[in-house]
Amino acid sequence: MDWNWYWNYKFIIDSRTKILYNFLISNTKIIRLSFMRFPIIDSHHHIWKQSDLDWLQGEIQPRIFGDYTSIKKDYLIDDFIEDVVNFGVEQSVYIQCNWPIDKYYEEAKFVDDSFNNSGWPNAFIGYCNLLDPNAPEMLDKLFDYPLTRGIRMQLHWHERELYSFASAPDIMEDSIFNNNFEYLAKKDSIFELQVFQSQLSHTKNLLKRFPETTFVLQHAGMPHDLSNTGWAEWNIFMESLAEYKNLFIKLSGLGTFINKNDPEFISNIVQKVLANYPSDRCLFGSNFPIEKIWCNYGDLINAFRMATRNIPITDQKNIFHDTASKVYGI
Repeated sequence: MDWNWYWNYKFIIDSRTKILYNFLISNTKIIRLSFMRFPIIDSHHHIWKQSDLDWLQGEIQPRIFGDYTSIKKDYLIDDFIEDVVNFGVEQSVYIQCNWPIDKYYEEAKFVDDSFNNSGWPNAFIGYCNLLDPNAPEMLDKLFDYPLTRGIRMQLHWHERELYSFASAPDIMEDSIFNNNFEYLAKKDSIFELQVFQSQLSHTKNLLKRFPETTFVLQHAGMPHDLSNTGWAEWNIFMESLAEYKNLFIKLSGLGTFINKNDPEFISNIVQKVLANYPSDRCLFGSNFPIEKIWCNYGDLINAFRMATRNIPITDQKNIFHDTASKVYGI
């Protein structure tokens, strides 16, 4: 039976459709059929050897994604391929995952070796500390690898210490940071931008200073405060950044702060993003294996598929494939 008609049908939430929905998400063959029309690029995932990452060793520490005991082990490229193989994913983008900062080059080699052995991943986003005066030399080394497309330096700062990664909210204004960013920009590099809504003014300043650089906003701007005030602030944040045409929105990591796969929550975020950004500025990413803490790949990608079920097929193709292909050159 051809189930493609189902995904394009106007979904009416009642008891019967809920039963059908539960049936569909539990049937991987049907899910696989729904993706036969175009391949998928997963634009945000990690792989690792546990021994390489300090944060995956020792006692469990409080983190925004909760108890991560289940991922305190090797997660190699073969493990990722096994997770995605049934769901139409044909290419992927590796995002740096917080190796010790002096081992940024070893991380690049690890990913390059994975590609040479398996053909995956197809693009690499590394790490470089742009507050380090020696950053240009580091960037040159990273870009020696042909898979390198850019870097992620996590700049998100929050009043709540658990949510903070950066040491201050305004690192983007630092002169050394900006001098190094200028060097990065000359490499036609991508910058994976990870900030909170409270950092709006600094974010806008950075986007203004480097209008030719491609920025990819991580995890749809990381909506984390689900109060009415928090939602309003996130909406203002996303609306305010839409004018910067060099900014792309990564629809990923939406379970980070709620620690679960919630199709309704994902749909709400996706619809609000698409209200401000055309589909050719939006791209899907799984954030595996972080999201694997609370769900399997099939349930995750089906939640995103359901969230985009009513938009034109060309827009779906942009989100799941074409935008990532354009941004990362794969």
